[in-house]
Amino acid sequence: MSISLSTAASLYDRVRRVIPPIEWPAFSDDIDAILALKRERNAVILAHNYQTPEIFHCVADIVGDSLALARKAMTVDAQVIVLAGVHFMAETAKLLNPGKTVLIPDLGAGCSLADSITAADVRLMRQRYPGVPVVTYVNTSAAVKAESDICCTSGNALAIVESLGTPRVIMLPDEYLARNIATQTKVEIIAWKGHCEVHERFTPADIRELREAHPGVTVLAHPECPPEVVAEADFAGSTAAMSDYVGRHKPARVVLMTECSMSDNVAIEHPEVDFVRPCNLCPHMKRITLANIRAALEENRHVVTIDPDVADRARRAVERMLAV
Repeated sequence: MSISLSTAASLYDRVRRVIPPIEWPAFSDDIDAILALKRERNAVILAHNYQTPEIFHCVADIVGDSLALARKAMTVDAQVIVLAGVHFMAETAKLLNPGKTVLIPDLGAGCSLADSITAADVRLMRQRYPGVPVVTYVNTSAAVKAESDICCTSGNALAIVESLGTPRVIMLPDEYLARNIATQTKVEIIAWKGHCEVHERFTPADIRELREAHPGVTVLAHPECPPEVVAEADFAGSTAAMSDYVGRHKPARVVLMTECSMSDNVAIEHPEVDFVRPCNLCPHMKRITLANIRAALEENRHVVTIDPDVADRARRAVERMLAV
């Protein structure tokens, strides 16, 4: 079954500001097929804010940051979940929906943060700091989550840290997120040395150059950026918080110090705002395409599985986060 011409036209109308007309024919057949396959397979697509506009705005059913996807994954009625994002997100969706089929279109869609720490590393940290609770960023494998007391996202990290009622916590694996949260709380935070390969490349000099080239620009930074970058920005927050900031304040000109596609997706919602786009691409997010989303639905690939014991322990850490 194919979508109607009027539906196809309305989809392109939504993204025409960021996708040139010459590129649309390369996407339309896959979009047609994906929309039909979703109906046939009782499937939904969850897409992270860093997905490209043709995925984010044309085939996704649920979009957002890591926290939003984690929360909304529990509410879907569909039997099949396709995660348009990276592997740890697909694992989290599976943790929260153990009875459903969760697919990730490309097994190579990993994460430099997730790769920076192992379950054995967490066990060693516990030995070094006995009795100190472990707060683990969702940008980690299920095996790492299973060794943790509670998870957090960039959007709720401060609330999670302070909810534990302890004088200090271990916060893994993003060093910069931990250091940025440490400036907002009296809780002592013991950090790991993991970094996001997208956000660690931003520098204070980048922001100063942007301000010089675009006088009056509002600078929003993700808290995975180095603290000196966050200090130079006008606002720091999760991808959801940055999007909300643009919606509330409607700055005349704005720059988002985060992955490239985020600007395209927010720009579609706010045509009155001029977006300056410094482009740091996430190579892992960009492994997800319309073509492999279609193949995932057609061929039931790649099914996400987690060892039951690991899943039970990791699920508790995620559920504790969601309870906060």
